[in-house]
Amino acid sequence: MRYQAKFIVMLVLMLAAASVAWALRPTMLLADQRPKIDLELLIPSKFGDWRELKQSSAHIINPQEAEMLTKLYSQTLSRTYINASGEVIMLSIAYGENQSDAVQLHYPEVCYPAQGFQVTSNVKGQLTAGQHTIPVRRLTTVLGQRFEPVTYWTTLGDQVVQGGMNTKIAQMRYGFNGQIPDGLLFRVSSITRDSKAGHALQSAFATQLIEALAPEKRQRIIGVVAGVLP
Repeated sequence: MRYQAKFIVMLVLMLAAASVAWALRPTMLLADQRPKIDLELLIPSKFGDWRELKQSSAHIINPQEAEMLTKLYSQTLSRTYINASGEVIMLSIAYGENQSDAVQLHYPEVCYPAQGFQVTSNVKGQLTAGQHTIPVRRLTTVLGQRFEPVTYWTTLGDQVVQGGMNTKIAQMRYGFNGQIPDGLLFRVSSITRDSKAGHALQSAFATQLIEALAPEKRQRIIGVVAGVLP
C-alpha cells in the first residue's frame, strides 16, 4: 500500500508538472508583433562597389531540398554580386518566422557536408560595420577542386546568437514572455583557394551591405544590439 501511495503521488506530481509546462509554453510568434520582412525588398541589388550579377556561372549552395526549405524557412534569398574588380560574392539569406525547438535554422557546417563538402576550418570571428560588431563564423570548405570560404552569422529575434547553448538561452528568454522568436541566417561565400583573402572580401562585402541599409532594415539583419548573448 505504501509503495502504491508513493506511486500515485509521483504520478500526480508528474502530471501537474506537465500541465504547468503546457500552460506556460510560448504561443505568440514574435514575427506577428513587428513589421513583416521581405528579403527581396530588404536587400538592395546594388550598393557601394557591388551590383547583382543576374547571369552567373557561380553556384550558390542551397543544401536542403525544396520541400525542406519550405518547412524550415518562411523566405530565402540567393544572389550573386560582382564588384568593379570582377570579384564575385555569393549571398544566401534564410528567414524563419518560427524558431522553436522543432523548427530551427540549419547551420552551414552541417549543410555543406550534407552536399559532400569537407569543412577543413571552422573558427569564430568578428565583423565590424560602423558602430556594430557582429560575431560571425568563418568556414573553409572543399569539394573536389572547388574551394569555398564561407562567412555567416545567425539572429534569433533581435539578437545575434552563436552555438546551440547560446541559441537555447535566447529561446528561453523569449519563451518566458510567451514568445516564439523568428530567426535569420546570413551567409556569404566565394570561390578561391586563398581562404584568408576570401574571408576578407566577404567581410568587406557584408560591411558595405549593412552600411547601405536604413537603420530599421539593418536591425532585421544584425539585431537591435549586435552581439552574442552572455
